[in-house]
Formats: sequence, structure tokens, C-alpha cells
Amino acid sequence: MAGCGSWVFLLTVCAVSVFGAKAEIKFTIPVGKLFTYELKRETFQSEFEPLSKLYAGRLYDDPMTFKCNKQNFPDLPEWLRFTQRHPFDNGFLYGTPTSPGKSIIEIYAVNKRSYETARHILVLKVTAEKMLPYQAEFFLKLREIEKVLPSSVQDEIKQDLQKLWDTEALEMVNISNALDQGGRVPLPLAGHFEGVYVKVGSEQYFSDCLQRVLTPEHQRQCTAGAKVKVPGGCNFCSIPSNCITWCKTELFDLTKLEPEPPAPTMGSGILDAGIDFDPPESPPSRDYFPDYMVTVIVPLILAIILCALLAYIMFCRREGVAKRNARTNQIQLYHQHTIHENTDELRNMAGNRGVPPPLSTLPMFNYRTGERASPLQSDSPSIPLIMAQQAELDPLEGWFWPAGRMFDTPDLNHTCDPYSDTLPRK
Repeated sequence: MAGCGSWVFLLTVCAVSVFGAKAEIKFTIPVGKLFTYELKRETFQSEFEPLSKLYAGRLYDDPMTFKCNKQNFPDLPEWLRFTQRHPFDNGFLYGTPTSPGKSIIEIYAVNKRSYETARHILVLKVTAEKMLPYQAEFFLKLREIEKVLPSSVQDEIKQDLQKLWDTEALEMVNISNALDQGGRVPLPLAGHFEGVYVKVGSEQYFSDCLQRVLTPEHQRQCTAGAKVKVPGGCNFCSIPSNCITWCKTELFDLTKLEPEPPAPTMGSGILDAGIDFDPPESPPSRDYFPDYMVTVIVPLILAIILCALLAYIMFCRREGVAKRNARTNQIQLYHQHTIHENTDELRNMAGNRGVPPPLSTLPMFNYRTGERASPLQSDSPSIPLIMAQQAELDPLEGWFWPAGRMFDTPDLNHTCDPYSDTLPRK
């Protein structure tokens, strides 16, 4: 029988781990009271490794992240918040409901080591309850939200505030991060904290220490930015991190609030007998042609003008090769063509080394006909290489003079270089 019981227990554990049977966690929360729920990593760790814990005696301490949302919704209710500083820390759900109702919260835990997931269901039922008439909000400068939410820390803060309020009938109303109320992100250094706002309420009126916050002298000191001294006999913080900032203390007397106006009564939506329905008049007709002109025609005209101007600049103002050649000196143009043709000739010779020397390397030749001029017996500059009249009348017959030759004439005595941009003229 003992062996049969062990097998039944083992099958039950396996079924729970495989099919993921989860029980709903239910809470009933009154309106205007603080709700906190700690998501403990140990609880989810036992679900990730149930068999190793029971039989192998091996426990893991895996990092986990939590994702909480309202069922069938991507986020939490507006009054509920979630925080988790690090995967090795526990998570907290906290907030103060403002209206009665029911919310179903889905909690997903992700094991960052094995990437397994676990799911819990949290059912929150908010009931209507009378708000505490006297409430006060305090700012704890040396606290962070994760360190305040555990119940033991809340009890410590409540005990100090009970001494300050001079009553034990004190209830936590709300705890919020200073960053949620416009606070600045602190430096990541030791001794710098985000700060926490703690709101408490009671049926008893404010104590004398708290009423000093309402005095004009206290408000004037806080406005001037001077360091406000703690009123005598009002320093009840047993732990330095629980000491409050007096200039950020606010008191709320809900008994003096004006009642809200009654909600409008909703009718049946059916007109009474004998009353005719008078529909509203149709709006006057409007001419949309001016709007069409401004939005369509005017930009189109501007686009056409810009295209025409661009076409004129690109095509109508081009000089052209023929016009440029007509305005260029003929001797200069001839020598420019000669340079290009000699370049092409040299390139063709580079492909075949066995050709005869090019005509352009001879002392004097005609590049069209290949005719050579009669060689001269002397290279003296006093002997003309070509008559000046022939240079004037027939400058483009095809005769080529290598660089370095001189025109030995009375009117023209300059070096003639075919590679130069300008040529000597008479």
C-alpha cells in the first residue's frame, strides 16, 4: 500500500507540472486602502523544478522576470503598478483602488536560466468603503519603492507616523515612487535614492506637529528655499531613512471638500407626445473652386515655369561645338587637331613596334598627302624654313613644323610650338 501511495503521489506531481494546474489567488480590497502583493521567486522556483526539490534535494536560485497584465488586456488597471528592480529580486504589485469592481490579473514568470514559464491568476475584488476623512502625504528622501513595499518596512514607517500623528488608528492609503510624481532620476551612486511618497489616513484630526505645516511662517520658509528645522518635539523617526521632508508634507481634509454635483438624469430617448422633431438646418453650400485653384493650379503653374526655365538654361544657352570652333583662331584650332591626331598615331604605334617612324617625327611633312619638303643644307636660323607669304595665305595646307623651328622673317621671329595654346601671328 505504501508503494501504491508513492506512485499516486508521483503521478499527481507529474500531472500538475505537465498540465499546469493553477489555483486562483483571491483578495478583497476596500476602496482607498493600499494593496501590496509580493511575487516571491521561491514560489515559482518550486514550480520550475518540483521533482529535483522532492527527490534530488537540489535547489536552484535562478533569475526570473515577471510580466503582469489584466486578463484579456495588454496592461494593468490604472490604479495598479508593478515593480522589479533586478531578476534576482522579488516583484511587487501595489496600488490603491479608487472605485469598486473586479479585476483578474495574469502573472507570468520567466526563468532566465531554462526559459521556462509559469502562470498565476490573481483575482482582486474591490469593495466600496468610506474614505478616511483626514489624510497626510509624507516624502521619504532616503527610500526606494522596492525597499518600502515589504510589510515589515511598512510597519516600521507606520509606527513612526503614529507617534507623529499621536494616534494608533492609522492606515496606509498609498505608496508611490517619486519618479511617478515628476521626480528626477538620481545619480547611480551610493547615497542617492529616488525617494518615496507615503500617504496615510485616520479618523482622528491632525496633531499639533502636523498642523504647524499649515502655518504661514512654515510655508514662507519652504518658499524661500531655506532649511526648515524640525519643529520641537516632532522628530519621531527611529530610523534615519524614515525621516520625512517637512516642506513636501501635505495635509488633506476631505470633510471640507465640496460635494460633487449630481449626475444628470438619463431620459428614455423618446419624445413626448405632441412634440414635433425639428431637425437642424443643412449647412450652407460652399464653393470649393478657389481652394482648388490655390492647392492644385497654382503649384502646377509654378512647376511648369520652373521646368521651362531649367530647359532654357540646359539647352538654349549651350554654345555648341560649331560656334566654339568658329570663334577660335584657325591656326590654334589647326594645331589642336594636329596634337590629337599625333596622339592617336602614337597610340596605334604602341600596338605594333615594327612600323616605320611616324611622319610627325620628320623635319617637315604634309600630314594629308605624306609629301616631304626638300631638305635644307643648313639649320641656321637665318635661312627661312617656309615663306611668310605661304604662312599668311595658306596656313592650313597641311604642313607641320616640329617644335623648336624659327620663322626667320622680318615680321615674325618667335618659337613656334604646336603644343602651345597660342601661335605667333603677324
